[in-house]
Amino acid sequence: MPEDKAQDNFTDPESRIMKTSRGFEQCYNPQIAVDDEHQIIVATTFTNSANDMRQLEPLVDEIDRVTDQRPQRLLADAGYCSEENLSRLEKHGIDAYVSLGREGKEAPEKDLSDKPATARMREKLATEQGKRRYARRKAIPEPVFGWIKNVLGFRQFSLRGERKAGGEWDLVCLATNLRRMGNLARAAG
Repeated sequence: MPEDKAQDNFTDPESRIMKTSRGFEQCYNPQIAVDDEHQIIVATTFTNSANDMRQLEPLVDEIDRVTDQRPQRLLADAGYCSEENLSRLEKHGIDAYVSLGREGKEAPEKDLSDKPATARMREKLATEQGKRRYARRKAIPEPVFGWIKNVLGFRQFSLRGERKAGGEWDLVCLATNLRRMGNLARAAG
């Protein structure tokens, strides 16, 4: 008999327990990068790690691989914020806007002398332009996740194993893009 703290899942041992809006569930952590002009998914990544912070660089690398260029601008929520990530984005010349805390729950002002990239991001986000640009994040990836969940009805993976579930995620994203491209083509007449 497994110990009470054992976290093995006999159905899908590659998935992990993650905190969700409904509590703790056995999950994977899919990521997307969305083009701001047409809301097309330009890159996907997939992991069994709950931590988004370690997913930013692989996602930026995937954008580069798929589009053959680094993104010029990047908007990301607080889950991706770390001094290391912010420094890397600066090093790559990406005009990033990464939240330093959950909306309405930002940490109080503190000394960031040991975190220069974070200090620069705080200054950038405090400007009117920074606020305006970061506010666009809600209108870029969030509707795409809404389409995936509510229009396509995709709320859980049918396949087991990280490789297979990751392939299923890519197919869901492809279907989302095809639907979006069809709508854009019809609108263009």
